[in-house]
Amino acid sequence: MSNRNQTNNLDEDQKRAERDAAIIEFVERFAPGSNGDLLGSMITTVCRLAKDGAGRGEIKLINQALGELRYAFKVFAPYRDIRKVSIFGSSRTPETHADYIQAVKFAERMRQENWMVITGAGDGIMKAGHGGAGREASFGVAIRLPFEQKTNTIIADDPKLVNFKYFFTRKLMFLKEASAVALFPGGFGTQDEGFEVMTLIQTGKAELMPIVLVDAPGGTYWQHWRTYVQSELLRTGMISPEDMHLLRITDDVEVAVQEVVRFYRRYHSQRYVRDQLVLRLQNALPDEVLQRLNDEFKDICEGKIETVSAASEEADDVPQMSRIAFRFNRRNHGRLRQMVDIINTYDLPVGTRAGRATAGAAG
Repeated sequence: MSNRNQTNNLDEDQKRAERDAAIIEFVERFAPGSNGDLLGSMITTVCRLAKDGAGRGEIKLINQALGELRYAFKVFAPYRDIRKVSIFGSSRTPETHADYIQAVKFAERMRQENWMVITGAGDGIMKAGHGGAGREASFGVAIRLPFEQKTNTIIADDPKLVNFKYFFTRKLMFLKEASAVALFPGGFGTQDEGFEVMTLIQTGKAELMPIVLVDAPGGTYWQHWRTYVQSELLRTGMISPEDMHLLRITDDVEVAVQEVVRFYRRYHSQRYVRDQLVLRLQNALPDEVLQRLNDEFKDICEGKIETVSAASEEADDVPQMSRIAFRFNRRNHGRLRQMVDIINTYDLPVGTRAGRATAGAAG
């Protein structure tokens, strides 16, 4: 290596060290807290954007997206301990339509179960979701479009309404904040949201959660959709039979509600800790249930499914929950859903309250 190259490398190292020291000082002064390392990393990324010569349009996109997400996190934060269901469906469905009435009934029942709802804040099925749950138990995540989309009268001007410029930031909030998804008949947008959430769960990019596809009584929208999926995707091997366990189709509101609520009867949440998948449960599994899981799910586990204590990485994350852990193959999420269904089948101890502890009914 030439002396000039060595000098240039030393100069770069010195500049990098000065930059890192300045960032640390800035974060400690203006953004103190336990996440200083991550905030510092974000500032470093901003500096690299400048060094990379990123265009103004690219930087505007990042700045807008970051601002949208920051504000949305702030809006949802006070309600983080209350479970929420994201509701999708056509914005064009009239209030007299059977689909609209069904969506109102579903949202109303979810509210009775102390859940909140998230919709796209428009008319049609979105307004039905807000109408059933009530303004106090509703979030709106609106998208700014030059046509069609407008904020419905129920959620308009509510502090729980967030307006987005980008679909991708809006989609992130729909799934990040939800513990379940309900799909009612709709157009391209509904199909897009439905297939995306199924894909994210199928591939393990999102946690398991119940997905209900709800028709009006006697309706055929989702029945025809299932026919297509089974004949063109399942038959040809483009999806696996187990993937069909990730969703439930019904025209009965009570069936849809119970599909959502029962999913959290004993199961609480999941997290990867090193090379193991940890399932957090409301209470410990009996030995015979654990043995059944080991017998029936050898195909997706390496080694045994065992009861474990909270690891240091999740010591502050619902430490009161019981846990089981195993080396999951990270591929067969439909089979994992079947495991959770078995976990939820067994009776809970007397006096146990199913579902995530809430901060009280919203509103």
